[in-house]
Amino acid sequence: MEQQVIDLDAVRADTPAAQRHIFLDSAGSSLPPTQVLDAVVDHLRTEAEIGGYRAEDDRADDLAAGYATLAELLGCEADEVAFSDSATRSWLSAFDAVPLGGGDRVLITEVEYAGNAVPLLRRAEEVGASVEVIPSDETGAVSVEALRELLDERVRLVSLVHVPTNGGLVNPVREVADAAHEVGALVLLDACQSVGQLPVRADELGVDMLSFTGRKWLRGPRGTGVLVVRRAAAARLRPRLVDLHSGAWTGPQEFSLREDARVFELWENSIAGRLGLIAAARYALDLGIEAIEAAVTARAERLRAGLADVPGVTVHDLGARRCGTVTFGVAGLSATRVWELLRAKDITVTVSRASSTLLDMGKRGLAEVVRASPHYFVSDDQLDAFVDTVRTIAAG
Repeated sequence: MEQQVIDLDAVRADTPAAQRHIFLDSAGSSLPPTQVLDAVVDHLRTEAEIGGYRAEDDRADDLAAGYATLAELLGCEADEVAFSDSATRSWLSAFDAVPLGGGDRVLITEVEYAGNAVPLLRRAEEVGASVEVIPSDETGAVSVEALRELLDERVRLVSLVHVPTNGGLVNPVREVADAAHEVGALVLLDACQSVGQLPVRADELGVDMLSFTGRKWLRGPRGTGVLVVRRAAAARLRPRLVDLHSGAWTGPQEFSLREDARVFELWENSIAGRLGLIAAARYALDLGIEAIEAAVTARAERLRAGLADVPGVTVHDLGARRCGTVTFGVAGLSATRVWELLRAKDITVTVSRASSTLLDMGKRGLAEVVRASPHYFVSDDQLDAFVDTVRTIAAG
């Protein structure tokens, strides 16, 4: 079967802002295509005309079909998909449902994200569990060999970040999941930085739970997220953050909970946002995830090569396999100052700080890095112009 190729002119036409300035922050909050924008705005206008309840009823079929659309994207079944208002909500809901008690162990990687680390440490402190770090290998990715040495029957959960917030490495998910399952541990995958730029299929990766946000590489609206809970893992979880959507009040002292992933959903949600997220997933599927990966990876490698050729610039990305996130520093300038100078030229990047990935950044002695994340709608001319601008900044 012939590989799909991204039509640059078409995706740039769907993304007018990408033609007006250099946008390199899809790892933060990307530019939604017009199809997503229209889905959100059109529904908000409908709500203003006929009210939110009736507007939702009119889109009931589309909302129901959204589960199958996300399942197609994520390699799972429709009843294994739950929508939420963020990746944080998705991740926290799943983690909170994992039974954890005194003496239990949770394993994390050196690139664990602060938004996960804080609740992990907080709950471990509360119940008397421990949070332990799996060392990285020589490439910077999680060491599967080191993981196997740490695993025993007391490990209840492995929290795995697919792609870190502060660099372009891609962790070996399947190998981690297989090893964890040998001792009965659950695997919760933070796929915030991978869904939308890489193929992320729960069936192929073998994880038990998977969370991500709509606003990053998938190009959906802010305030949207998804949680995947595989059927085999669902019976082991104990959801606590439930409401009248997650369950039913069946008697004065009785209730029942849903048996599918939607037990992790809450009744109140942004219908416009959800429709936008579904539109973003469909847009990505129509382009082809493999084609997206090829385009994004090629752009990132072009950036890395260009930046590495600039005197005074250091590229900080680790990993044998790397993706669309490119991090770097400029000698003599803080990352924040570089960000300011780039913004003055209408170039959008972001700064990743040690507080977000304390273990990895601390180990490498980095306080902050500039993060550039080019999506498929960025042209080669824009990438080269970005490198030239960094060259000028570095030259002082």
